[in-house]
Amino acid sequence: MIVSTLILIATLFVFTVGKSPIFRVDRAGIAIIGASLTVVTGMTFDQAVRAVDYRTIVLLFSMMIIASYLNLSGLFQLIGNYSMSKLHTKKQLLFWVILATGILSAFFINDIVCLLFTPIVILICQRLELNPVPHLLGVATASNIGSVSTLIGNPQNILIGSLSHMSFSWYMAVTAPLSVVGLILNYLVIAWVYREELNGLLPDCSPLVGVVNRYLIRKGLIVMSLVLLGFLAGFDPAIVAILGASLLLVTRRLKPNKVYAGIDFNLLIIFIGLFVIIGGVEQSGLIGRLLNPDFVQHIRSLPLFAVLTILFSNVVSNVPAVMMLKFLIPTSSGQVWWASMAVFSTFAGNLTLTGSIANLIVVEQAKKQNVDISFSTYFKIGFPITTILIVIGLVYFRILFGM
Repeated sequence: MIVSTLILIATLFVFTVGKSPIFRVDRAGIAIIGASLTVVTGMTFDQAVRAVDYRTIVLLFSMMIIASYLNLSGLFQLIGNYSMSKLHTKKQLLFWVILATGILSAFFINDIVCLLFTPIVILICQRLELNPVPHLLGVATASNIGSVSTLIGNPQNILIGSLSHMSFSWYMAVTAPLSVVGLILNYLVIAWVYREELNGLLPDCSPLVGVVNRYLIRKGLIVMSLVLLGFLAGFDPAIVAILGASLLLVTRRLKPNKVYAGIDFNLLIIFIGLFVIIGGVEQSGLIGRLLNPDFVQHIRSLPLFAVLTILFSNVVSNVPAVMMLKFLIPTSSGQVWWASMAVFSTFAGNLTLTGSIANLIVVEQAKKQNVDISFSTYFKIGFPITTILIVIGLVYFRILFGM
């Protein structure tokens, strides 16, 4: 139990700060090290294998393939050029950035959308001679808000969907209204804070240049539509997603290695490592010791559970928070509690710059283009958006489910 506790603390520390202060160990590295130590110090290899939720891994991997394929087809570039041709004011550009990011993040994992979309937004702003900061803040915050609406929008939702076996359509029906309200609020807050910079018309700008393969776009959109229909019909999401990814890989027009280059293998490693580490903690008896009956009895309040979710998500990141807090989900009305965990752990990602991987991706991508987004710059947008959305979410769940 002591060893499992030390491994968990060390892992969560690196997850919180992003890297080891002594060695060159990042989040993926500590996941590998922690999982290895867990197996060496008490868990058998077979038990470690059983601790991994392979449905989550397969679903995450499959959606990465689909998103990478659509990016290589030129779809995101085509969307950018079409939208630019219809926009006239700076505020319209901000609204389009937030709307496009939110919608794409609902279906293509927000981390990947940020990775693909941030360079496009920076390029557009450079061509239009605009300050990219408000638009990049829109990308980061909208990616979290938009991803709330489906069980494939972000890594923690994929995990929650796999653990809870929630209906994809039921969850989407419950959370989509919150996502829509959140995106509108997101636009209003950023437009107000940057009201002086966002006044005026957009100058003329030439379209983005790049490869656009309409055959690959059509094929990708058809496959993605079939995958979503499979989700809504209630089929196993992991099976549906891997079939969709397999169909896209059957092609003579695109080299497979280019598709694989768009897969975030670090994220997959992080997931597998965390499954093993949390499995070791559970096997050691630490979870049972921490979640004694008296304590668990006091977590039968949805607002308190939401606060815990928000705190854990910002301290140790969303995915580890879900893996630890899953033990607090009651057997009765469990589906509602799982849904609330998905909503509040994702909204919590907008509280601070380090609240979600999506935020860090935007900041790091911007830094490569000499665009600096500081902690305070992000916080003046993220704090009001998160605070208001959490209050709205609590009221919404109270009205909808009486909790």
